[in-house]
Amino acid sequence: MLPADGSGPAPGPRPEFVALLRFRAPDVPGLMSELREAATLFATFPGFVDARISRAIDEGGLIVLELAWETVGAYRRALSSYDVKVRVVPIISRAIDEPTAYEVLHVRDAAGSVDAAGALAADAQSVSLGRAAKDHVPPAPS
Repeated sequence: MLPADGSGPAPGPRPEFVALLRFRAPDVPGLMSELREAATLFATFPGFVDARISRAIDEGGLIVLELAWETVGAYRRALSSYDVKVRVVPIISRAIDEPTAYEVLHVRDAAGSVDAAGALAADAQSVSLGRAAKDHVPPAPS
């Protein structure tokens, strides 16, 4: 049991990055099979933490694949492998077109909680890709 102040041992494996891919599935059993295979393949890569496949309880055809990784780089390296490009990218390319990459800012489990500073620069929303505002911009407050 945790002390009342929430302190205690650090939680278990802590992903720094999660990918959340949502799908509208007319054939839920077929998609579930494909996503299980994708999760099995992703699990073979260094930096993989875990995968979850979930269904919306109010909309049975809405499925979410959640992939947790130690770093965004681990996920990107997995995506760039030949097997993933051939076997998984055709599946995940059918996901709803929306942002899928998230940095983890807070983790709580039965052992305790941990906050992360985050890596998103404070000016990330105002500076376009490939354009640096300064040599170094501290992370955005989280």
